[in-house]
Amino acid sequence: MPRRQLKTATPSAARANAVPDHYATLHAGFRWQVDTHFNIAEVCCGRWARAEAASSVAIKKVAVCAHLEEAESTFYSYSELQTAADALSHRLHALGVKRGERVAIVMPQRFETAVAYIAVLQLGAVAMPLSILFGPEALEYRLADSGAVVALADDGVLAALDACRAACPALRTVLAASALGGESAEPRTFTPVNTRADEAAILIYTSGTTGPPKGALLPHRALLGNLPGFVCSQNWFGFSPHPSPLPQVGEGEGREAAGGSADRSLAEPSCPLSPRESAGVRAAGGGSGSEAVFWSPADWAWTGGLMDALLPTLYFGRPIVAFNGRFSPELAFSLMQKEGVTHTFLFPTALKAMMKAFPKPREKFSLSLQAIMSAGEAAGDAVFDYCRDELGVVVNEMFGQTEINYIVGNCATVAASNPSRGRGTGSARPQAQRPPRGAESYAERTNVGAMFGWPAKPGSMGKGYPGHRVAVIDDDGNECAVGVPGDVALNRFDVHGDADPIFFLGYWNNDAATAAKFTGDWCRTGDLARRDADGYLWYEGRADDVFKAAGYRIGPGEIENCLVKHPAVANAAVVPKPDRERGAVVKAYVVLAPDFIASRARSSSASSIFDDELRLELQAHVKTRLAPYEYPKEIEFIDALPMTTTGKVQRRVLRLQEEARYKSNDAALATSRTIKSVP
Repeated sequence: MPRRQLKTATPSAARANAVPDHYATLHAGFRWQVDTHFNIAEVCCGRWARAEAASSVAIKKVAVCAHLEEAESTFYSYSELQTAADALSHRLHALGVKRGERVAIVMPQRFETAVAYIAVLQLGAVAMPLSILFGPEALEYRLADSGAVVALADDGVLAALDACRAACPALRTVLAASALGGESAEPRTFTPVNTRADEAAILIYTSGTTGPPKGALLPHRALLGNLPGFVCSQNWFGFSPHPSPLPQVGEGEGREAAGGSADRSLAEPSCPLSPRESAGVRAAGGGSGSEAVFWSPADWAWTGGLMDALLPTLYFGRPIVAFNGRFSPELAFSLMQKEGVTHTFLFPTALKAMMKAFPKPREKFSLSLQAIMSAGEAAGDAVFDYCRDELGVVVNEMFGQTEINYIVGNCATVAASNPSRGRGTGSARPQAQRPPRGAESYAERTNVGAMFGWPAKPGSMGKGYPGHRVAVIDDDGNECAVGVPGDVALNRFDVHGDADPIFFLGYWNNDAATAAKFTGDWCRTGDLARRDADGYLWYEGRADDVFKAAGYRIGPGEIENCLVKHPAVANAAVVPKPDRERGAVVKAYVVLAPDFIASRARSSSASSIFDDELRLELQAHVKTRLAPYEYPKEIEFIDALPMTTTGKVQRRVLRLQEEARYKSNDAALATSRTIKSVP
């Protein structure tokens, strides 16, 4: 069967290609510099707290802004974060927690969660984040498998923990989160353990989209491996990419903690892409190099919230907004307006909901956005156009996974237009620094950023970030030709032959699964993509999401993206439906947009007629835009798609449902034939 050709350039892509492309310069000039000893807690909090103590400035830097919808937000400084973390580290030490032992953190976005991570990591123990959405069975599996000795838990999950403790003999103590954030009567400084960069820091269990959850063990150095992608996807995170004199932090202690001297490791820009330089100086003791304010609805218990949001933001000494509540499009826009959020990470599902709910958001909200990163699923060109045209920011798609995070993406540093520069309300507590007012300063900043980015192609995953050697490989580990689908993989060594620090240490107690992840020096992601002539990757789906229908190879992402462009569709998932004659047919599960749900309810005709007419309309919509064999032969309307807590569609659940229905129908048909054959 002839293979479908790569997409031709759309008008959006043509505009994107007008952006200067400095990818080759960035990638060739970047060099890793990772010292033997490195501790995440030290570089994310300790050095900033010491800088505050040594500073004559009365106003403290904000580390965490706890957002409240109906009241003034609460602000916590780096000094307060460190003091609370020191108290908790002493308490954990008194409970007998030893270096390398696992401590579960079962808490949502709140100040005490940040305290827990800093306390556990500076103790030299291993932080194990767990979602508060987990029930007793999910908690029991992870706690028992990891051998966690202590759990720091939100008050709301204490009952679930109690229900599974009998099956977790290693779990000695459970501490409630409500008791973690306060200062002790006599604050005592805790001396951080001098951990090795290769030492275990975080144990994150995969979301289980492709099977039982596996514990991915991350070293302290993995945070450094995240930084190039974080900075690029956040359009330099408010830093200038141009050389500038380097301010000092204390007695050089920040530099030593993060990797030695401040020699520049990126050839042209003196930006936070250099782990060594940024660790000690680029956030400048008081954050003078950047005025970024970050927020993401991503749960801090998952890689996306922890490694793509909380820790990188603290690493650069900037404020992160914490909100413990239900996501909604209005909440997202209101929060970003109130807190002056400049940089964010939003799942495609969130952006799609925001796009449907507020097609013209700047008519209602005054926003300060400078960068949007999106990951988890392909955003698609409908979302791409919305972000560029209606939010004034070109969305940077990113790809990675727990084991090797933040490895592919974009850095479209030119803003599409000048967004409104709204500001949040004041507070009696220290305020997060806000971006400078006025279109003139904004234009100057974006023009500077444009000199060291590369254009984003709508719908593309992007390219391997500096420091990461990424390729599309076949079953034998050979790189695939342009346009040929294969497995997205990361090499253990970058283009200079230096070891990439992003790599996980392995799966917890599962050497066989760790070995199966690699083909030589290539680490396979299990995600399929094609590479175009410019080096951009185009997502095809998980290896187990791609299927064949009537002999044609079907990737669900393109069809789903096409469906979402129709105003009736809020979200969609495409799976194979078993078919006796063709093997499988394309089936789409569709969640309707709110306006169409209302129209369906008001329909004077029967709802079945409304549904049938809409199905035909959606099928025609896909037929006219994609290949004839890609349109969904069957469409089922549902209230919500099955999702992981990280925002990924669980197509596997829908696929298994279709297989179960097929077997059930087969069994019913066989029974019917048997009955008819009885004399």
